[in-house]
Amino acid sequence: MRADRLVSLVLLLRQRGRLTADTLARELEVSTRTVLRDIEALSAAGVPVYAERGRHGGFALSPGFRTELTGLNHEEALALLAAGSGRGEQVFGLGSALASAMRKVVDALPESHRATASDAAQRFLVDPEADLLSRRLVAEEVPGTTMIEVRRAVLAGHKLRIRYAATGEPPQWRTVDPIGLVTVRDRGYLLATKSGEDRTYRLSRVLAAEELPEAAQRPNRVDLDRIWRERSAQFLSGGDHIAVLVRVNPARREDLLNTALAVRAEEPDADADGWLRLEVTFQDARHAQWALWQLGMDGEALAPQSLRTVLHDRAAAVAARYGDLPRGVGGE
Repeated sequence: MRADRLVSLVLLLRQRGRLTADTLARELEVSTRTVLRDIEALSAAGVPVYAERGRHGGFALSPGFRTELTGLNHEEALALLAAGSGRGEQVFGLGSALASAMRKVVDALPESHRATASDAAQRFLVDPEADLLSRRLVAEEVPGTTMIEVRRAVLAGHKLRIRYAATGEPPQWRTVDPIGLVTVRDRGYLLATKSGEDRTYRLSRVLAAEELPEAAQRPNRVDLDRIWRERSAQFLSGGDHIAVLVRVNPARREDLLNTALAVRAEEPDADADGWLRLEVTFQDARHAQWALWQLGMDGEALAPQSLRTVLHDRAAAVAARYGDLPRGVGGE
């Protein structure tokens, strides 16, 4: 909305000082022509914005001008700034809204606290793009126009028509009743029902979406946390999923958890000093074989026996291949 953009423009000038029209256009994601029209509208409304000509010129506000946004104390503002320091801009297509909100948070603080809160927020980093092993955490992308339609239908309580590409199937159009949106480890999901049946759609597989005028068939109040737990449990108990009992070196625990679908139980292993015993779920037997093989000597599948047999046979085949070293190899 234009009103929100005008507020963001004023806050940008307050917090950064003089800015060119091109810089303002990039920050607000509009054209330079739109910025110039907005500047004129602000001037007509009595906001003391003026232009400075020359090589280092731009637009600025008269010294001392501020908007009156109140209600946030220092700790509340710091919490919001810290939350906004991660990759939250990728959640549900709300990047522009988050940037605008952060500007308002900073501007709402008293002058004496503004710099302190901004500096303190720089000491927090939430969900960086890579972990300590330099493994990049790639967030799934959803086209902005698609995400807007999905979000509108969820919030308005309207039916939603989506073109969805399920795994191994050609994309198809389907009409659903949206319940809510969930994000887990940078993956977004749409919780919905279709013809009264529970459905969970991965947002990255929604190729197109259209909000319909008809009201969605859904309860007025919803507990997304409970629904997500129920659907997760249903997902883990269905299909070809396999539960595996594993003994693992604590140093490789995170590697195991990064490959498993879920952890059902965890406790110290009484038979191995310092090791852990976990019951984890994998997508299928092939997935379990691959994950346990990656652990090498730092992990052992205790059950089921079929998995132990496959890993044993694979290890025996590898040992047989490398059993007899060529003459002159290995220090002989």
